[in-house]
Amino acid sequence: MRKAEIKFKEQTAGWLSQDENGFHFWYDKTYLESSGPIAVSFTLPLQEKVFDSRILFPFFDGLIPEGWLLDIAESNWKLNLRDRMGLLLACCRDCIGAVSVLPCESVES
Repeated sequence: MRKAEIKFKEQTAGWLSQDENGFHFWYDKTYLESSGPIAVSFTLPLQEKVFDSRILFPFFDGLIPEGWLLDIAESNWKLNLRDRMGLLLACCRDCIGAVSVLPCESVES
């Protein structure tokens, strides 16, 4: 299983994981209980229930670089272009915008 901490403006907003059943995203309980939490995407509204998908959620897939920047990432880090979670973990630590994706070793649900 691969996991990522999803940050919104430097605050842990949720967790993204990939396993043999697909992709799973859930909001961090502390984030949901914080003052004025904001959804990371309109397609991932604030809720306690886990979002499940067979493919990488389009919002997260859209964070992955394209074109010449993706070519550089692929050649420098020997990434497989079809491994969307691997690309997300390698390339999206410092994205443009409020959301960042940080690889992590363990996730609490």
